[in-house]
Amino acid sequence: MALDPQLLEILACPEDKGPLLYFEADEILYNPRLQRRYAITDGIPVMLIDEAEELSDDDHGALMARVEAEGITPTFNAD
Repeated sequence: MALDPQLLEILACPEDKGPLLYFEADEILYNPRLQRRYAITDGIPVMLIDEAEELSDDDHGALMARVEAEGITPTFNAD
């Protein structure tokens, strides 16, 4: 189930308040600055810092390669 585009426009990392990357097929939101992944459970983003998963450098690299290949854009423009 895809997240509502209006919801995506306002979703931010609860720790650094920056934009996230949405991987719809994997049902995750990802903060590349902190290398932290947030799960989406039953269509609801779990935006709790304590429940986020910190990724290894290898996993981070794999996700960033997908960002490039699939044209994934941040949830909002931080500028």
